[in-house]
Amino acid sequence: MLIGLVLAGCASERAYREGQDLAREGRSEEALERFEDASRRDAGSAQYRIAVLQTREALVSTALAVGRKALDEARYDDARAAFQRAMTWQPGNPRAQEGLNAIAAAQRHAKWMSSAQQALDRKEDKVAENWLRMVLSEDPQHRKARTLLQELEEGQQKKAGIALLAEAYRKPITIEFKDTPLKSVFEVISRTSGLNFLFDKDVRSDQKTSIFLKNSTIEAAVNLTLLTNQLEQRVLDANTVLIYPNTQAKQKDYQSLTVKAFYLGNAEAKVVASTLKTILKSRDVVVDEKLNLLILRDTPEAIRMAARLVAMHDVAESEVMLEVEILEVKRTRLLDLGIRWPDQLSLSPLAASSGALSVADLRGLNSETLGATIGATTINAKKVDADTNILANPRIRVRNREKAKILIGERVPNITSTSTATGFVAESVNYVDVGLKLDVEPTISIEGEVAIKIALEVSSVTSQIQTKSGSLAYQIGTRTAQTILRLKDGENQVLAGLINSEDRQTANKVPGLGEIPVLGRLFGEQRDDTAKTEIVLSITPRILRNLSRPGTSNMEFESGTESSLSGFSWGSPDAATKAAEGPAKPANGAAASAGNGEASGTQSPTLLAWQGPDKVKVGDVFAVQLTMQSSQAVMSLPLAVGFDARSMQVVSVTEGDFLKQGGAQTNFSSRVDPSGQIVLTVTRSGDSGATGSGVVATVNLRATAAAATDARVQLLTVAPVAQGGKAVSTSLPAPLVIGVAP
Repeated sequence: MLIGLVLAGCASERAYREGQDLAREGRSEEALERFEDASRRDAGSAQYRIAVLQTREALVSTALAVGRKALDEARYDDARAAFQRAMTWQPGNPRAQEGLNAIAAAQRHAKWMSSAQQALDRKEDKVAENWLRMVLSEDPQHRKARTLLQELEEGQQKKAGIALLAEAYRKPITIEFKDTPLKSVFEVISRTSGLNFLFDKDVRSDQKTSIFLKNSTIEAAVNLTLLTNQLEQRVLDANTVLIYPNTQAKQKDYQSLTVKAFYLGNAEAKVVASTLKTILKSRDVVVDEKLNLLILRDTPEAIRMAARLVAMHDVAESEVMLEVEILEVKRTRLLDLGIRWPDQLSLSPLAASSGALSVADLRGLNSETLGATIGATTINAKKVDADTNILANPRIRVRNREKAKILIGERVPNITSTSTATGFVAESVNYVDVGLKLDVEPTISIEGEVAIKIALEVSSVTSQIQTKSGSLAYQIGTRTAQTILRLKDGENQVLAGLINSEDRQTANKVPGLGEIPVLGRLFGEQRDDTAKTEIVLSITPRILRNLSRPGTSNMEFESGTESSLSGFSWGSPDAATKAAEGPAKPANGAAASAGNGEASGTQSPTLLAWQGPDKVKVGDVFAVQLTMQSSQAVMSLPLAVGFDARSMQVVSVTEGDFLKQGGAQTNFSSRVDPSGQIVLTVTRSGDSGATGSGVVATVNLRATAAAATDARVQLLTVAPVAQGGKAVSTSLPAPLVIGVAP
């Protein structure tokens, strides 16, 4: 038995050593197998268990890093393989499971984003908006979806004002009037376009104007007439325009104002507010420095221009990674060879018995009364060769026009003593940085080049000096270099030539005999001391983030006139949009007319509701149904349902009969996320949509565990689509609350 235990111990030790060798070679998976073998053979060894845990953790961390990188680069197959490897080494790893869930979500979102992009290409903005909102319902931070949705909303807001009058304003007109009453001109325009013009009481009835336009449009005629007569307009509804004098008082009465909030991610709110006040002359600007929030209240034209100005300001600052290599090479050569003979003979009279020497004692000096002192003879045979390499390889990430410092060395204490007239002595300690100091300040150009201001200092303690008061000071040798480089992204530059060379020769010879070649070493001593130090700096900038030059439309755009931002300009790309600022609510408070000519209040609302049990027991299988009632023809219904995954699980999801009305063919797809979400889409084929009421979908669930609080089934998002891609307005129904009893 003893022999067996000894052999088992030897086998486990051998497996452990083999694992260490494999780990040093970078073969971590094979090393883990050998460590596990050693741990199985000697289960009581903490050393083997630690090796297994450390190796397994390193493998899992590496696999997770590889998977996350592949996921960020949209290499989903590689990411899935990496996360699955992590799960084999550590089953149930939550980060790996999150990665696998993120892959499924990313693929799903990519498919939805593709559908949204296709809808945008077909000019189906509402359909695209529905797909984008579905993506954001699962991932609110999806950057591309947020950007597209923001652009879509801005475009819709921009078109909202001109949608009412676009058709009438595009009609052609040829008009010629000279010194004609202003109202007569608008009467002709009204008969031609079918628009109604109302005049403020302060518009002079005798005001005359001249206008000559051939092959022009109603829009140009209206805008030019208003511009040349210091008038302004406000769109009241689809065919009515109010004309009023362009004065400050009337602007306050009639001009509609919009409130817009800008959450800034990079720029400072104070700086952006100053720009808006200077360029747009905006007065109602509120800055919240804590949230870095900017709130602006101004005209729709000013809000649109402010959005462009904010977009130019609120960009991420450029960043660069500086890869630095600093090498200090020091060579020292010392040769001390020869015999140092005594070079001094001292003669002195011997002292008297009393120890004092008198002048009388100097008489009659002889070999008995004269003492002699001679120095020692020293043989030196010493040779020293020293090579020292000091290497520093720091990597530092720094923002554009920000300073970064690197110090590799020590802080040497320098003690100073201070004494007062009363005899009190106080000591203070000051620390001096000694070593390698590097200060860099990059300036990143938009073309991808980096100008770097560099200050390099290499210092060392050469000697110690003690003052008369006993304080200790240090003599520090320093070499510095300062320069400014301009490098391209990834371009390497080497700064060399900081060389300090010292060559010292010291000889102590017997005159004459010490000059004899070769044999002179026997009659003298010679010391050759050579020291050479060189510093080499290598620096490589790598731009991690840089500004992208904005498009021409953002760098240059029309801003109206000095007195009005909405001034009409022939060269403005938005000239066709200047005709209206947006529909205003009528005086009676009724909703403005919709584009299809039907008042929004004439149609019945679209309602959604849940049907299902309010109490179930653990183990029961039950069904919940989502019903819909709509007077508008619904063609497609994408939605997302949330359920309490702690208390229930999905058994199946089936399509209802709502969109199958009239025997129409439908395309039904659903996806269940076990973490608590169901995403489904129902699309009806044909030219007519479904109306009335019916069941959209039935979800069969199984109660798995009782919970302290009631479980919920709720609609997270829904985006019904009518004919022509038009959105159907609806609201989310109340959640279905279900009690799960044990």
